[in-house]
Amino acid sequence: MKQMTRTLRLLLGLLLLAPLWLQAQSTTLPQANGTEYTLTQCLNEALTNQPLVRQANIDQEITRSSNQIALSAWLPQVGFTGTAQHYLQLPFTIFPDPATGTLLPRQLGVRNVTTLGLSGTQVIYNNDVNLAARSKRFNSRAAEQNTVNVKIATVSNVSKAFYDVLLAQRQLDVFTQDIARLQRNYRDARVRYETGVADKTEYLQAEVSLNNSLAGRKQAFEAVNARLAYLKQLMGLPPERALALQYDTLKLEIDAVVDTTVALNINNRIEIQQLQTEKALQDLNVDYYRLGFLPSVSAFANYNSVFQNNEVSDQYRTRFPNSYLGVQLGLPIFTGFRRTQNIRRARLQNTRLDEDIANTRNQINTEYATALATYKGYYTEYLLGKRNLEASKEVYNVINLQYREGIRAYVDLIVAQTTLRTSQLNYYTALFQVLSSKVDLQRAIGELPVSY
Repeated sequence: MKQMTRTLRLLLGLLLLAPLWLQAQSTTLPQANGTEYTLTQCLNEALTNQPLVRQANIDQEITRSSNQIALSAWLPQVGFTGTAQHYLQLPFTIFPDPATGTLLPRQLGVRNVTTLGLSGTQVIYNNDVNLAARSKRFNSRAAEQNTVNVKIATVSNVSKAFYDVLLAQRQLDVFTQDIARLQRNYRDARVRYETGVADKTEYLQAEVSLNNSLAGRKQAFEAVNARLAYLKQLMGLPPERALALQYDTLKLEIDAVVDTTVALNINNRIEIQQLQTEKALQDLNVDYYRLGFLPSVSAFANYNSVFQNNEVSDQYRTRFPNSYLGVQLGLPIFTGFRRTQNIRRARLQNTRLDEDIANTRNQINTEYATALATYKGYYTEYLLGKRNLEASKEVYNVINLQYREGIRAYVDLIVAQTTLRTSQLNYYTALFQVLSSKVDLQRAIGELPVSY
């Protein structure tokens, strides 16, 4: 009878914890249909579908079209015009009388006139088209560098988001394993209490530890969902599309190593390259205003066909053609000192760009020093965390065995389990932090690849 009572109490205790265990079992991540994505596949997807990358590619095409529009002025400009007019009253022209010299008004011309004209112009030299021809190469380079800059930011953000998702998933796995151990401990502690071997505090401690792990598992589960949503945003994937990640822990540990002796080359940074291109364009602007005193020269030609008659029905029976060609020259003489002030402004803007380059160099040096220090710190933490994890596993296995044999107290087992869980969480946190800091370091030295 006493044994049946103990069994009923044990079943009652298990039923009380059933909702918590069911909650632990319900936090299962949705599985993605299809291929799991590696980091390389995520980056390829982002470089293809990310709206910012697509916009940068479109901007390159816009720049090419803008260059062609500006250069089109070098080509002949041909146009056709046609006019038809009917005089309600013919215009008067004053002629002197041959005999008396008196000025007499006379109406001249015909009432219906149609003129068809074909005209063409060709620029020989013009300061605007000269600027367009010289700046074409730098405009294209600036658009390409902007695309590279967007790709670098995309690769950096997607890589770190990928590692954030993996970290949350590994944290979820740690809590899941911890919950499995704590559930077993709780059952054992409950049985020991029901059989009179241990007091009530032992299984209450087990319940507290189990509840804490359940709460940690729920937080990790929600973190995975949130970070997956952010990763899909960076990849340009629709929210409803399932996404699962594939990785190799051993490969991640190998990838965490980077050569920290590589010297910083400022010119490898895309920001410096963009400023250098901008400065080259600004130099062309200085030349543009400096050469503003040169004349513009163009050639032109016109051919006209004129049809005239007083009767509408007869005006197209006779054609009176005329044609001519010539050269046009335009020379600015005085523009109110506008050219002088434009030159001064352009040179000041050029000087300001020099200051931007100097400031950017300082920022890059600081960024590199910060990234290098952060990487070294996380890498040391990762190495120590890996050693602590191995030691924690060994300690837990020994204490767990001793507890099962009645040598160790339950509080020692709880401490060993907590230490093991903390070591696991610290190890994975340090591993993915060092991977993320490696991305920042590669970006700081200008060696983050953008082609996969």
